[in-house]
Amino acid sequence: MVDLTTLPTPQMLQSIDAEAMITTMATAFVAWAQDNYGVDVTGIVSLEGEPIAVQIEFQAYQRAALYASFNDVLKSNLLAFAAGADLDALAADHGVTRLTGETDAQLRSRIVLADQGSSTAGSEEWYAYQARSVSSEVDAVAVYRTGSGPEIEVAILSTAEGGVPSSALLAQVSAKVTSSAVRCVNDIVSVVSGTKTTVDVVADVWLLPDTPVAVFDGLEAVLRAALDSEGGFGFDINRAWLIAKLMVSGVSKVSITAPAVDVVMDSNSAATFGTITLAYKGRSK
Repeated sequence: MVDLTTLPTPQMLQSIDAEAMITTMATAFVAWAQDNYGVDVTGIVSLEGEPIAVQIEFQAYQRAALYASFNDVLKSNLLAFAAGADLDALAADHGVTRLTGETDAQLRSRIVLADQGSSTAGSEEWYAYQARSVSSEVDAVAVYRTGSGPEIEVAILSTAEGGVPSSALLAQVSAKVTSSAVRCVNDIVSVVSGTKTTVDVVADVWLLPDTPVAVFDGLEAVLRAALDSEGGFGFDINRAWLIAKLMVSGVSKVSITAPAVDVVMDSNSAATFGTITLAYKGRSK
């Protein structure tokens, strides 16, 4: 599935830097005054409190606010950025409606699945979209064949604590994906509960000499956010991945103690972090 968070910032979005706008507008005003009136106002536009300088600053901040509103309008029409009612409107264009309790992030991923799954019935995206459309309680879906035959398993995790779906939710998803309107004629589909594998992390961290300690304090949140964004069924917790995520700007070195080896996930298993123990070891170049 397309990961919308990895897309580059659209070129249509305006860069907003009010201070840069002040400089640009002041330079343009100096040139305009010289060309049209033969007046050199270079010194005036840089004087704090000077009426011309105040006017330029005001106009620059007005322009920045206008660009920001333009950006908001453009973002409301882009799937990666739209939220709330704007996202609901985009979803309707794709034949998708928001489920009760469904978050913006969940709805975005279902829209992507709807587009990818509608091209060919029976694809992984097709069954994943149908399963996700049952309830906002469906948090993650994995679709895979158990052999070379027509047997397909749909594994799900729920939004409940621990991720284990209730028997009622499993029954709802099963009824949906095995219905004649969804299941391909040659497929034998079964729905199973996915599993969550808890991985504890222990690591030593060194900062660069000038890095604020606050960078270290935020590393656990960085690591958990990375797994939330990139993880899911079949996503392995590799030691190299852990190091890469902890090596944010300002970190000099990371040494992983646990896990001792890479943790490999099955098709119906997803990793979740248990305890994350990070030790600050000092400064290093």
